[in-house]
Amino acid sequence: MLVGNDGTCGPAAQHELTMHWPKPGWVEQGADEIWRLSLQAAQEVAAGSPGSIRAIGISNQRETIVFWDRRSGEPLGPAIVWQDRRTADRCARLREEGSEAVLQQKTGLLLDPYFSATKIAWALEHWPQLRAAGDRLAIGTIDSWLAFKLTGGLHITDATNASRTLLMDLRGGWDEGLCNLFGVPRSALPEIVDSAGAIAATDPALFGRSIPICGIAGDQQAAAIGQDCLSPGDTKATFGTGAFILTHCGTDPPRSTNRLLSTVAWQLGGTRAYALEGSQFVAGQIVSWLRDSLGLIANSAETAAIARSVPDSQGVQFVPAFSGLGAPHWQPDARAAIVGLTLGTGKAHIVRAALEGVANQAAELQRAFAADGARWSKLRIDGGMAANDFLANDLASLLGILVERPANVESTALGAATLAAAGCGLYGSLREAADGMSSPLTRFEPAMSEEARAARLADWDKAVAAVMGLAD
Repeated sequence: MLVGNDGTCGPAAQHELTMHWPKPGWVEQGADEIWRLSLQAAQEVAAGSPGSIRAIGISNQRETIVFWDRRSGEPLGPAIVWQDRRTADRCARLREEGSEAVLQQKTGLLLDPYFSATKIAWALEHWPQLRAAGDRLAIGTIDSWLAFKLTGGLHITDATNASRTLLMDLRGGWDEGLCNLFGVPRSALPEIVDSAGAIAATDPALFGRSIPICGIAGDQQAAAIGQDCLSPGDTKATFGTGAFILTHCGTDPPRSTNRLLSTVAWQLGGTRAYALEGSQFVAGQIVSWLRDSLGLIANSAETAAIARSVPDSQGVQFVPAFSGLGAPHWQPDARAAIVGLTLGTGKAHIVRAALEGVANQAAELQRAFAADGARWSKLRIDGGMAANDFLANDLASLLGILVERPANVESTALGAATLAAAGCGLYGSLREAADGMSSPLTRFEPAMSEEARAARLADWDKAVAAVMGLAD
């Protein structure tokens, strides 16, 4: 996406990546395809304005991991995607051995297949080509892989992505003890750099000239920046494939006692800001499943009208644990379920329950954030699913707070552009860039009684308990 220095969005290009599910719980993508289609999209966008692009910003799936030969630049296996669950047993074993408390203290994360380190450990154990590569082996998240290919060999990652690997100390760099715990060679990991600044430059052959890379951030941190969540207490929720909520917490890492995550919000000039995060693995993917697997809907746009066609879900609860349950449960073995079905249940009730399930997950996280001392005064939403007015209204009502939606719901792309604009000097600071590139907001007010809210959450809690009971 081409973004102007005032935040207006110009030409955009996108290409769908192929997902592979070689075994139950395994999720992979082709690293070559990720690079090829990303470059193709960037070249298509740049073709219309080859000389006017001041800088490139990169944002990416954070925990997805790639392995490649730093000499040839060729991948040494498929990318293991953030949703992959193949290391659930390894995580359980490490938890039983008492490793989670140390990991949480150092990294702000918990033991779950979601994070990169156990994926790396699994691949090093099962893919002999990685061990055979020796000092040629490079390991990195998608930002590292793209930066390597864009620059012709620079191996870097920004602090927001590094903070999602279970290998970086929240206040420092790669931790030798953590690398040893997971058997990860420190030499294969990238250099940790700032999220904005004169980070790198592209190979001139790719775009006809060298373009500075001035912004890098994981997708959720980029979305928070794109939503102008730069002050302590500011909270955003991105509803894409999954749902991810971040509350900005300032320059000290927050410590959760309610199984939320501490993460780097950005790093500028070597100084880090931090956020508290709740991660739910499935949100918009529910709608894709209703369309592609069940054939209940023709497209996502019609779900709002279908949901409104009935006054309620008639007691149906949809727990979308297709990839396990994320925060605050962290139950990788949980599976999705639709409960409360009767002979009177129709398509509209299931569609409504699916959308309500996304809001129910957000309300569950709201309670955990509040218990950690991070109460939400309002919530800014973005991502493709945020365009659904039924969901936006339902969130405001169930959470009991103001919900704000920007005109441009592609906040991740806007955040990457905001970092790049600040990094290349178009603005004097990240704050100035965020203010100068923000978009108008649509506001949704709460409209639900406390009694109705409590009853709905009680029904949700029962449904989640049933799903977790099946996973035990």
